[in-house]
Amino acid sequence: MARILLGVSGGISAYKAVELARLAARAGHSVRVVQTAAAQRFVGAATFEGITGAPVLTDEFERDPARGAYPGEPAPDHDPISHLELVRRCDAYVIAPASANTIAKLATGLADNLLTSAALACTAPVVVAPAMNNAMYEHAATRANVDTLRRRGVAIVDPGTGELASKGEWGVGRLAEPAEILAAVEAVLQPVDGYAPRSLDGLRVLVTAGGTREPIDSVRYVGNRSSGRMGFAVAEEAAARGADVTVVAANVSLPRAEGVRYEDVETAAQLEQAARRLFPDADVLVMAAAVADFRPPRAETEKLSKAGRDALELRLEPTTDVLAALSAERRSEQLLVGFAAEHGEGGVERARGKLERKGLDAVVVNDISREDIGFDAGENEVTIVTATGQQQLAKAPKPVIARAIVDLVEEMRHERRPA
Repeated sequence: MARILLGVSGGISAYKAVELARLAARAGHSVRVVQTAAAQRFVGAATFEGITGAPVLTDEFERDPARGAYPGEPAPDHDPISHLELVRRCDAYVIAPASANTIAKLATGLADNLLTSAALACTAPVVVAPAMNNAMYEHAATRANVDTLRRRGVAIVDPGTGELASKGEWGVGRLAEPAEILAAVEAVLQPVDGYAPRSLDGLRVLVTAGGTREPIDSVRYVGNRSSGRMGFAVAEEAAARGADVTVVAANVSLPRAEGVRYEDVETAAQLEQAARRLFPDADVLVMAAAVADFRPPRAETEKLSKAGRDALELRLEPTTDVLAALSAERRSEQLLVGFAAEHGEGGVERARGKLERKGLDAVVVNDISREDIGFDAGENEVTIVTATGQQQLAKAPKPVIARAIVDLVEEMRHERRPA
């Protein structure tokens, strides 16, 4: 799809660059890697060479055996200057991890190693993913250097907050997850002549995300803990692959991605109305929203007072099963992916019943009895159930889970194409 140059500077999080290279190659991109000498103290060149199928360079004066070519393309008939040919051919240059030292060099235009020389010669989009100790990242000099790069048009993938390399340290400075970095790279890529279109170009995808709120009175509501992270991650992944994506977002406060349309709703009835209107034009529906199964028959127009009450009885009525209703109206070529929030053992079996009962193509099951995954968590561990079997996905950040779900959508669409 595109030629990506990956620059790896020194830091403990260099191991994540290995996963970034793997994800990029799996997505169909051709990847070349350059490393600083410090980076090789953490991850050796042989690891990247095994994943990319191409030699790794560490020095400006080092001869490139591939003569600047990326995997899958012929090498030039002459022996060009290695770093100049690599950046001339690349469609995007991503530096991950970018240490404080490397960021300072990039900001000042210093070119004293292969990685920074390549950056100075690069005319393609540049993506930088900082990673370092929190004190270093929060230092005024580093912040100024990052701001300088932003002003120059460099795409910055902000680090996360959490455990750092040194035992007991906590703060901002963790390298962003590889899937998030790859998404940032793909977002800056422009269509390139001679490369195949993105895998989901022209596909219309409808995603529901978040959790509905069913009002009790003017203040209170019946709701759930769904944050919308999983649905938003699926939407962003599909959009990165070229799909035309619309999200029906139920009470989601997360940042919105460029290139994705959003329609905000609050209640199950509003979500149903929006989904019914949008579904006929969709090729794929991913129903990730946690839609309330019950709601009060009517909401009080004012806040119910506690004064004079010993108790409050609340009667609930069932809501429409939106996914089942849409499945009953589906066209044969439409794909429907549902989600099942199950509690404890037997969840996969119950999800398989849901798959058959509602006529779905796949159901993504997660165990909400665990506090470390699922609702309002950054990671998930799921089982994807289909008519032909099931796939267990180990605990991973939700963008990684989203990638696997969209991979499945691609596989199912390919299987349905006429021979």
